[in-house]
This record gives sequence, structure tokens and C-alpha cells, in this order.
Amino acid sequence: MALGLAAKKEIVAEVSEVASRALSVAVAEYRGMEVAELTDLRIKAREQGVYLKVVRNTLAKRALADSKFADLESALTGPLIYGFSIDAPGGAARLFKDFGKTNDKLNVTALSIGSGLLGPEKLDAVASLPTRDEALARLLATFKAPVGKFVQTINEVPGKFVRVLAAIKDEK
Repeated sequence: MALGLAAKKEIVAEVSEVASRALSVAVAEYRGMEVAELTDLRIKAREQGVYLKVVRNTLAKRALADSKFADLESALTGPLIYGFSIDAPGGAARLFKDFGKTNDKLNVTALSIGSGLLGPEKLDAVASLPTRDEALARLLATFKAPVGKFVQTINEVPGKFVRVLAAIKDEK
């Protein structure tokens, strides 16, 4: 079905807006996949905070031209599905990697975390990037002793504060 100019502009604007908010993007060829398989992929993407879209490559090139993912242009050939990670930098890569375990028709062709074009061989590395919560947990684990002392100090402060108030009240 042919798209009119207005519909094309709308698609470019939508993808451009999503790309401006995205932390990373994964691009995969989906040739040979059934509709039910694509539907299952879309459901998993929604659950994981990944924006998934099948877009004509010419429109995707226009949408990504002024974004941090402009370096993907050379890799945009064939029937592609675009996964934009909104919540976690490895979200789309993780989605495609996990889905690819059960479906060999989904082949990642390119990745970008905003700092250059990455090939499909980097899928495992990008997919293993921690989520925000995992990164914070790892960071706090490195500060385990100082954080424990901080929490202990906070717990002691109310007791000291009550004693100071009681002393002030007794003076009056």
C-alpha cells in the first residue's frame, strides 16, 4: 500500500522523536517471520520498554539523520525491524537476542548506542549492559561499608535530636 507524503512525514517525525529519547537502537532483518511471531515479538517489546517499528529504510534514514544514531545509515538494507531502547541501554539488544534463541529468522544486522555503528557480533556485549536498577545496585554494592555507616548514623540522629529537645525543654 502506497503512503502519501503526509503519512511519510508523520512516520519520520514519530521515529525521529523516539530516536531522540532512545538510549540505543538494534536493527534486525525479519525476512520469513510469520505474523504471529512478529506479534509475539511486539508483545515482549512492550513488556520490556522497547519501541519496535517496521519502517521503510528510506524513511528510517531521514528520521535518524539528525540523531545520535545517524551512523546506522550504511546498515539499513533489506526488510528491517527497528528496536529502540527507551528504559535500558541493552533493552532492544536483549530482546532480539532472547527472541533469536527460539526464532532463527530474526537476524540482528546492526546496533548503536549513540557512539558509532556496531556490528551483530557486539550483540552479546550490548545485551549484557545493565538496566538502571542493576547499575544502581552494583554501585551501592561497591559502597557497602560507607552506606551501612551512613544508614547507622541516620538511625542514631533522631535519638540524639530527641535528647537535645528534651534538654532544651528542661532548661525552660
